[in-house]
Amino acid sequence: MTTPRGFRDRADDSLLTLIGEIPELVRNLVIAEIDAAKTWLARTAKDGGWGAVWVFLALFVLFWSVPVLGTIIIAVLAIWMPIWAAALIVFVVMVLLAAVFAFIGYRRFQKIGERQNPVESIALDVKEVRDEL
Repeated sequence: MTTPRGFRDRADDSLLTLIGEIPELVRNLVIAEIDAAKTWLARTAKDGGWGAVWVFLALFVLFWSVPVLGTIIIAVLAIWMPIWAAALIVFVVMVLLAAVFAFIGYRRFQKIGERQNPVESIALDVKEVRDEL
């Protein structure tokens, strides 16, 4: 007898029959879980890929908007001074900003070298324990 969803009614099956079907049921469950994981991974990879494309496009547009902003600043400064002076001022300010950002980045990289590496710490602990024995 089958249920409305098409499953077989197991009420009349013996205990040994039910126990004998456990390996097949476990196998089917494992296969279904692996298939679900594959589907999830494929969907996640697709969404992640498209997300990366859109972020890249946003960064591309932002990259080209920086020179436009510089041109606007030069044009506004050119109202009060010669255009070459306005361009020179914008150039010097941008070089100074780049130098400040590079210095800050350099200092952050120096902090990496100042910290103790966890692997070195473990190696030191192992050495200390060996020396004690």
